[in-house]
Amino acid sequence: MSENNINTKDFIIGTLVGTIVGVSAALLLAPKSGKELRGDINQGATQMKYRAGEWRDVAQEKGSDWKDRAYTTGSELRKKAMDTTSQLSKTVTQKSQDLRDNVIEKADDFKNNATKKAVDLKEDASTKAQEVKEDAGQKSQEVKQDAANQTEEIKKAVTDKTSDRDDLEAKEKVAQQTATGPVKKKPSDTTNK
Repeated sequence: MSENNINTKDFIIGTLVGTIVGVSAALLLAPKSGKELRGDINQGATQMKYRAGEWRDVAQEKGSDWKDRAYTTGSELRKKAMDTTSQLSKTVTQKSQDLRDNVIEKADDFKNNATKKAVDLKEDASTKAQEVKEDAGQKSQEVKQDAANQTEEIKKAVTDKTSDRDDLEAKEKVAQQTATGPVKKKPSDTTNK
Protein backbone atom coordinates (compact mmCIF):
# COMPACT_ATOMS: atom_id res chain seq x y z
CA MET A 1 0.00 0.00 0.00
CA SER A 2 2.88 2.38 0.73
CA GLU A 3 4.34 1.61 -2.73
CA ASN A 4 1.08 2.82 -4.33
CA ASN A 5 1.29 6.05 -2.33
CA ILE A 6 4.87 6.64 -3.52
CA ASN A 7 3.95 5.92 -7.16
CA THR A 8 0.93 8.26 -7.04
CA LYS A 9 3.01 11.01 -5.42
CA ASP A 10 5.80 10.63 -8.00
CA PHE A 11 3.25 10.63 -10.80
CA ILE A 12 1.62 13.82 -9.56
CA ILE A 13 4.98 15.58 -9.13
CA GLY A 14 6.14 14.44 -12.56
CA THR A 15 2.92 15.59 -14.15
CA LEU A 16 3.20 19.01 -12.53
CA VAL A 17 6.82 19.44 -13.58
CA GLY A 18 6.05 18.25 -17.08
CA THR A 19 3.11 20.56 -17.44
CA ILE A 20 5.11 23.54 -16.21
CA VAL A 21 7.96 22.75 -18.60
CA GLY A 22 5.53 22.15 -21.46
CA VAL A 23 3.61 25.38 -20.91
CA SER A 24 6.81 27.36 -20.51
CA ALA A 25 8.25 25.95 -23.70
CA ALA A 26 5.04 26.63 -25.60
CA LEU A 27 4.92 30.20 -24.38
CA LEU A 28 8.56 30.84 -25.09
CA LEU A 29 8.40 29.47 -28.57
CA ALA A 30 5.18 31.22 -29.51
CA PRO A 31 5.62 34.42 -31.53
CA LYS A 32 4.07 36.94 -29.13
CA SER A 33 5.02 40.23 -27.61
CA GLY A 34 6.57 40.40 -24.13
CA LYS A 35 3.40 41.74 -22.56
CA GLU A 36 1.25 39.02 -24.11
CA LEU A 37 3.83 36.45 -23.28
CA ARG A 38 3.92 37.50 -19.62
CA GLY A 39 0.10 37.47 -19.52
CA ASP A 40 0.01 33.99 -21.05
CA ILE A 41 2.66 32.77 -18.63
CA ASN A 42 0.75 34.29 -15.76
CA GLN A 43 -2.49 32.72 -17.00
CA GLY A 44 -0.72 29.35 -17.50
CA ALA A 45 0.72 29.53 -14.00
CA THR A 46 -2.74 30.26 -12.60
CA GLN A 47 -4.19 27.30 -14.50
CA MET A 48 -1.35 25.12 -13.27
CA LYS A 49 -1.98 26.29 -9.75
CA TYR A 50 -5.68 25.51 -10.16
CA ARG A 51 -4.94 22.03 -11.62
CA ALA A 52 -2.41 21.32 -8.91
CA GLY A 53 -5.09 22.16 -6.33
CA GLU A 54 -7.53 19.81 -8.05
CA TRP A 55 -4.95 17.04 -8.15
CA ARG A 56 -4.13 17.64 -4.53
CA ASP A 57 -7.84 17.35 -3.65
CA VAL A 58 -8.14 14.17 -5.73
CA ALA A 59 -5.03 12.74 -4.07
CA GLN A 60 -6.38 13.62 -0.61
CA GLU A 61 -9.75 12.12 -1.49
CA LYS A 62 -8.16 8.90 -2.80
CA GLY A 63 -5.90 8.72 0.26
CA SER A 64 -8.89 9.21 2.54
CA ASP A 65 -10.86 6.55 0.63
CA TRP A 66 -7.96 4.11 0.87
CA LYS A 67 -7.55 4.87 4.54
CA ASP A 68 -11.29 4.29 5.17
CA ARG A 69 -11.23 1.13 3.07
CA ALA A 70 -8.18 -0.16 4.96
CA TYR A 71 -9.83 0.65 8.28
CA THR A 72 -13.13 -1.00 7.22
CA THR A 73 -11.33 -4.07 5.83
CA GLY A 74 -9.21 -4.31 8.98
CA SER A 75 -12.31 -4.03 11.17
CA GLU A 76 -14.14 -6.65 9.12
CA LEU A 77 -11.16 -9.01 9.27
CA ARG A 78 -10.79 -8.46 13.01
CA LYS A 79 -14.54 -9.10 13.55
CA LYS A 80 -14.43 -12.17 11.32
CA ALA A 81 -11.39 -13.50 13.21
CA MET A 82 -13.11 -12.87 16.55
CA ASP A 83 -16.31 -14.59 15.32
CA THR A 84 -14.34 -17.54 13.99
CA THR A 85 -12.37 -17.81 17.23
CA SER A 86 -15.56 -17.61 19.28
CA GLN A 87 -17.28 -20.23 17.13
CA LEU A 88 -14.23 -22.49 17.30
CA SER A 89 -14.10 -22.07 21.07
CA LYS A 90 -17.80 -22.95 21.36
CA THR A 91 -17.32 -25.99 19.11
CA VAL A 92 -14.33 -27.21 21.12
CA THR A 93 -16.23 -26.69 24.38
CA GLN A 94 -19.27 -28.56 23.04
CA LYS A 95 -17.15 -31.43 21.70
CA SER A 96 -15.29 -31.65 25.02
CA GLN A 97 -18.60 -31.74 26.92
CA ASP A 98 -19.99 -34.40 24.56
CA LEU A 99 -16.85 -36.49 24.94
CA ARG A 100 -16.94 -36.13 28.74
CA ASP A 101 -20.61 -37.12 28.84
CA ASN A 102 -19.92 -40.09 26.58
CA VAL A 103 -17.05 -41.27 28.80
CA ILE A 104 -19.22 -40.93 31.93
CA GLU A 105 -22.06 -42.84 30.24
CA LYS A 106 -19.71 -45.63 29.13
CA ALA A 107 -18.20 -45.84 32.62
CA ASP A 108 -21.68 -46.09 34.17
CA ASP A 109 -22.66 -48.79 31.67
CA PHE A 110 -19.47 -50.71 32.44
CA LYS A 111 -20.06 -50.37 36.19
CA ASN A 112 -23.69 -51.51 35.89
CA ASN A 113 -22.73 -54.47 33.70
CA ALA A 114 -19.96 -55.47 36.11
CA THR A 115 -22.35 -55.22 39.07
CA LYS A 116 -24.98 -57.28 37.26
CA LYS A 117 -22.42 -59.92 36.30
CA ALA A 118 -21.16 -60.07 39.90
CA VAL A 119 -24.72 -60.53 41.20
CA ASP A 120 -25.39 -63.22 38.56
CA LEU A 121 -22.15 -65.02 39.46
CA LYS A 122 -22.99 -64.85 43.14
CA GLU A 123 -26.45 -66.30 42.52
CA ASP A 124 -25.01 -69.04 40.28
CA ALA A 125 -22.38 -69.90 42.90
CA SER A 126 -25.03 -70.00 45.64
CA THR A 127 -27.26 -72.23 43.51
CA LYS A 128 -24.38 -74.57 42.67
CA ALA A 129 -23.31 -74.71 46.32
CA GLN A 130 -26.86 -75.61 47.35
CA GLU A 131 -27.03 -78.31 44.66
CA VAL A 132 -23.66 -79.74 45.76
CA LYS A 133 -24.81 -79.70 49.39
CA GLU A 134 -28.05 -81.49 48.52
CA ASP A 135 -26.19 -84.04 46.35
CA ALA A 136 -23.66 -84.60 49.15
CA GLY A 137 -26.47 -85.11 51.67
CA GLN A 138 -28.22 -87.55 49.34
CA LYS A 139 -25.00 -89.45 48.62
CA SER A 140 -24.24 -89.54 52.34
CA GLN A 141 -27.68 -91.06 53.03
CA GLU A 142 -27.16 -93.59 50.23
CA VAL A 143 -23.71 -94.55 51.61
CA LYS A 144 -25.16 -94.89 55.14
CA GLN A 145 -28.00 -97.04 53.80
CA ASP A 146 -25.59 -99.18 51.79
CA ALA A 147 -23.34 -99.54 54.84
CA ALA A 148 -26.32 -100.54 57.00
CA ASN A 149 -27.50 -103.04 54.37
CA GLN A 150 -24.02 -104.54 54.03
CA THR A 151 -23.71 -104.70 57.83
CA GLU A 152 -27.04 -106.56 57.98
CA GLU A 153 -25.94 -108.92 55.25
CA ILE A 154 -22.64 -109.57 57.03
CA LYS A 155 -24.44 -110.19 60.33
CA LYS A 156 -26.84 -112.55 58.61
CA ALA A 157 -23.99 -114.35 56.86
CA VAL A 158 -22.09 -114.66 60.15
CA THR A 159 -25.20 -115.94 61.87
CA ASP A 160 -25.83 -118.41 59.05
CA LYS A 161 -22.22 -119.63 59.19
CA THR A 162 -22.39 -119.97 62.93
CA SER A 163 -25.60 -121.96 62.77
CA ASP A 164 -24.19 -124.10 59.91
CA ARG A 165 -21.13 -124.85 62.02
CA ASP A 166 -23.31 -125.69 65.04
CA ASP A 167 -25.37 -128.01 62.85
CA LEU A 168 -22.23 -129.61 61.50
CA GLU A 169 -20.83 -130.15 65.00
CA ALA A 170 -24.12 -131.60 66.10
CA LYS A 171 -24.15 -133.96 63.14
CA GLU A 172 -20.60 -135.02 63.85
CA LYS A 173 -21.49 -135.80 67.46
CA VAL A 174 -24.49 -137.76 66.35
CA ALA A 175 -22.34 -139.65 63.91
CA GLN A 176 -19.75 -140.37 66.62
CA GLN A 177 -22.36 -141.54 69.03
CA THR A 178 -23.91 -143.79 66.52
CA ALA A 179 -20.59 -145.31 65.77
CA THR A 180 -19.54 -145.79 69.43
CA GLY A 181 -22.86 -146.29 70.98
CA PRO A 182 -25.05 -144.30 73.21
CA VAL A 183 -23.16 -141.57 74.89
CA LYS A 184 -24.40 -139.66 77.80
CA LYS A 185 -24.83 -136.06 77.23
CA LYS A 186 -23.12 -133.72 79.42
CA PRO A 187 -25.20 -130.92 80.72
CA SER A 188 -22.35 -128.48 80.12
CA ASP A 189 -22.19 -129.29 76.32
CA THR A 190 -25.73 -128.21 75.63
CA THR A 191 -25.53 -124.96 77.56
CA ASN A 192 -22.42 -123.82 75.72
CA LYS A 193 -24.10 -124.08 72.45
